[in-house]
Amino acid sequence: MSNPIVLPDYSLPQSAVPIVHPAELDPMEKVRLRDEIKALLKARNAVLIAHYYVEADVQDLAEETGGCVADSLEMARFGRDHAADTLVVAGVRFMGETAKILSPDKRVVMATIEAECSLDLSCPPDAFEAFCKAHPERKVVVYANTSAQVKAMADWVVTSSVALPIVERLHAAGEKILWAPDRHLGHYIQSQTGADMLLWSGACVVHEEFKAKALFDLKALYPDAGVLVHPESPAAVIAIADAVGSTSQIIRAAAELPHRLFIVATDRGLFHKLRQRNPDKRFIEAPTAGDGATCRSCAHCPWMAMNELRQLAETLRDEAGMAANEIHVDAETSRRAMVPLKRMLDFRP
Repeated sequence: MSNPIVLPDYSLPQSAVPIVHPAELDPMEKVRLRDEIKALLKARNAVLIAHYYVEADVQDLAEETGGCVADSLEMARFGRDHAADTLVVAGVRFMGETAKILSPDKRVVMATIEAECSLDLSCPPDAFEAFCKAHPERKVVVYANTSAQVKAMADWVVTSSVALPIVERLHAAGEKILWAPDRHLGHYIQSQTGADMLLWSGACVVHEEFKAKALFDLKALYPDAGVLVHPESPAAVIAIADAVGSTSQIIRAAAELPHRLFIVATDRGLFHKLRQRNPDKRFIEAPTAGDGATCRSCAHCPWMAMNELRQLAETLRDEAGMAANEIHVDAETSRRAMVPLKRMLDFRP
């Protein structure tokens, strides 16, 4: 097995990560906003597509109105196949861009255009283009958590649910791989496949905060607990896991494994769906590096936290809100990015 080559660290500094504390809504205001959003979605022939990491109220609203709650791969498929004229994406910007690339004739708006992704931001297109040009012999495989411009430079786009089998197939075909942007996911895939991978060095601000020593200590308190870990986490955290996988794979593992208690190392937004699907089981957060006000994610992406009912209503209420939060991808970038995206969507392990 070859050792991966790691670039200088492109991770975002904590000072660049916003601290977001959405205002608490009283129950009556929550009901009023939900009713308003439902009416606006219907009036605009729009469907709400939400990621597992956004707030529980938004997840529930998506499902109640005929939309979906899913990982980024299934969000993309759902939006592509749905008959609505407008796709409303509750997630982060790269998810909206992917929806627009796959559905160029539909209007795509974000619940809030300000919702970024630390992995996307840690892989600037100009720097990544230079990196690709320096290694033309390698197949370029990029994580879905990247901009449309970065996707347009790739041979393959992958999500965490399909990254492993896709890299396995490329490795079996003798391909060398240039990987971006998450170094922890890249290390995990390299360790599982033995593939020759040159890794960009970005990281997710949420998953990088999980700490193995603190997780060992928590496991000692709950020796019968299963440990579920997203592969964007550091290798020492992954090593403790009973199951490693994407959001949808973690949900599946929670249902299939015999444990009644789980320690979960991923964004706490997933806990809503975990508890819905497994009401007889208990889920607790894996420990992070943060503590109180010093923590800028504390197991919840601050940009995902921007997707809340008040912001969603403001976006949908009038044309100014829609236009301000609309996703645009130029035709040439869209055409080029569609090639690796279609490879991913057509891939069958």
